[in-house]
Amino acid sequence: MTTFFLFVLIMLSILILVYLYRVIQGPTVFDRVLGLNGISTKSIILVVVIGTVYGREEMFVDISTGYALLNLVGAFAIAKFLEQRGTP
Repeated sequence: MTTFFLFVLIMLSILILVYLYRVIQGPTVFDRVLGLNGISTKSIILVVVIGTVYGREEMFVDISTGYALLNLVGAFAIAKFLEQRGTP
């Protein structure tokens, strides 16, 4: 079972690196915002998997829920800013 969790952690880390490439090389602001949201989503899953490995799911799920809410508020703030700025 430990091998499975290690595989999942490595794959999630690789996916985060792919999204990081999109954040750095994104041709538009929207691509960068989507990349950041993807990184955040994969990080939430990563935190839950780490909590499962350590056997403290309840604590890590609470942390990931707070991080997800923070990500949601941040995405709304960026969307509102871009809407007011008039970026196509």
